[in-house]
Amino acid sequence: MLSIDCIFTSRYTSTMPEAVSPTRKRIVEAATKLFYAEGIGRVSVDAIAEKAGLTKRTLYYHFKSKDDLIAAYLDGRDQPNLKQMAAWFDETDGGADRKVEAIFSNLARVARHPKWKGCGFLRTAAELASMPGHPAIKVGSRHKSNFEAWLAGELSGLDIEEPRALAREIVLLIDGCFSIMLIHRNPDYIEAAGRAAATLVRARCWNKD
Repeated sequence: MLSIDCIFTSRYTSTMPEAVSPTRKRIVEAATKLFYAEGIGRVSVDAIAEKAGLTKRTLYYHFKSKDDLIAAYLDGRDQPNLKQMAAWFDETDGGADRKVEAIFSNLARVARHPKWKGCGFLRTAAELASMPGHPAIKVGSRHKSNFEAWLAGELSGLDIEEPRALAREIVLLIDGCFSIMLIHRNPDYIEAAGRAAATLVRARCWNKD
């Protein structure tokens, strides 16, 4: 992936089961590169087929519509993103505040990459704002909910008051800084959000000493 959902593509290429055909996987990988780089609205099915080195007829054999392919693109980013967030959290020494802030500091590092273009989930949701029932919106909603649930679970084991409420507040800070980065392109906003998140965590620690 090259955002959190793009810079690690080489490490986690797909979450599709091994039984999925190589051709389908090839199509999703081509779509992922194009959708993330250019946005879903600007990328045609013809362009994806060309990128994959296939005919459009072959593409439609594996995907009924472009909408299904957009959903598959996001679905393929779900577990890699969650695993990367969890790794940043787990690999950081110290208390919950340092672990949470590490997620933001690593996101800021990723955002400094010249090819970073923001959160693919939020960018896709913005393009589909008038289509709340779109399958990709459902995938994005599930991804965000899964991250929030994972974070709440981690915080619940670290002597934190109201871990579910705190997890939601941290998610708001993460998605807030992702959104403002689309305007300012300044990773300092992510760092600032990380400091705010750490402050929230410290305020909720049972042992504040």
